[in-house]
Amino acid sequence: MTRLITLVLAVLLLSTGVQADLVKKSKSGICHDTSSRYYERTKKYTAFDNLQECLDRGGRLPKGSKTKPTPVTSSKYQRSYFGSWIDEDKDCLNTRHELLMKLSTGTVNTGSNRCTVSRGRWLDPYTGQIFYEAKQLDIDHLVPLKWAWDHGADKWSKDKRIAFANDEANLFAVKARVNRQKGALGPFEWMPPARSFHCQYVVRFNRIMKAYRLQFTASESEKFRELKSSVCK
Repeated sequence: MTRLITLVLAVLLLSTGVQADLVKKSKSGICHDTSSRYYERTKKYTAFDNLQECLDRGGRLPKGSKTKPTPVTSSKYQRSYFGSWIDEDKDCLNTRHELLMKLSTGTVNTGSNRCTVSRGRWLDPYTGQIFYEAKQLDIDHLVPLKWAWDHGADKWSKDKRIAFANDEANLFAVKARVNRQKGALGPFEWMPPARSFHCQYVVRFNRIMKAYRLQFTASESEKFRELKSSVCK
């Protein structure tokens, strides 16, 4: 009986500890962690695992708060950290199909629900080939998501990673097999088969890196300068 009581008390204490670690977003949108004097008083709230997540979801710090959120990061990349294709304008076409529609140089056919692109005419800049069937194409992230993660995106909020993954400036419609050969490789390990596109590829790669303040290492910076010099003559 004594052991049972001890076990119950331990479970209760553990549950209390877990609850105390939650960050509470009040109805007025203020994020209270355990250092907030209003933490215990806040009874109606949305719970978050950490302060940064609360702030990323539209919350704000209490007035005069000196608490600074600590970005939640992981050293191990997971594709799910960047979300999936979104339908930003709510027209039932997600980023993939919006891009296919914009890039097609011929008449576009959509499915019966008009939410997917099935046929069109696309020039793949990586190979120089023309494609008419959407199923033959992948949407490639010029700066791969894992590359971005390894060069600074691990410090971003989830919302920023999703925005990056859906940014059309970083997307190309390309031959599926070629995209899968590239995988998560950067420009030092992989370049498009079409040599005529190499200069534009590295210039745009660098433009995206700068736009999102992703960082080359010192050795990568030197290698990138050499690469750009060799392909942009």
